[in-house]
Amino acid sequence: MKMSKTNFDDYLNESLTQLDKNIPPKKELWNGIERAIIANNQPTINTNQYWPKLTAIAACFTAVLVSTVLLFKVPEANTAVAMSEFFTKQKQSLLVQYQSQAALTDNWQVQLQELEDAEQAIKQTLENEPKNKALLSMLAQVYQQQLDLINKVHAPRWQHI
Repeated sequence: MKMSKTNFDDYLNESLTQLDKNIPPKKELWNGIERAIIANNQPTINTNQYWPKLTAIAACFTAVLVSTVLLFKVPEANTAVAMSEFFTKQKQSLLVQYQSQAALTDNWQVQLQELEDAEQAIKQTLENEPKNKALLSMLAQVYQQQLDLINKVHAPRWQHI
């Protein structure tokens, strides 16, 4: 039997008019709703969630600042060495900070190794061209990507919502 649209509309209207409109909700339902409303209205401040963010922001800001200073103030022959020492300390500091936290992915160390390989390739090229600002800038970007990777794998933004 094929039901036409008007027959279905009539059936639906008839069913709705016969429906008991005085069905009280179960008592447990109101308790759950009340708890949800109270929980949503109370501000929760967790100061521990701000430290990883502040650390990541401070590390990035410091890295950019030092990169800029190194690129324009330090003699070019020592720039790569100074930059390397600084970022190695930053990277080690982050790794120590996050050593007790579980990483978001398992292959992040492979990605870090690829960035370290890129770092070594740029350093080898800089041995022949120590004043090449494009290479120095690339080196700084690779270092920054390493720091960003470590921060994102251990303290991604979406975990702090």
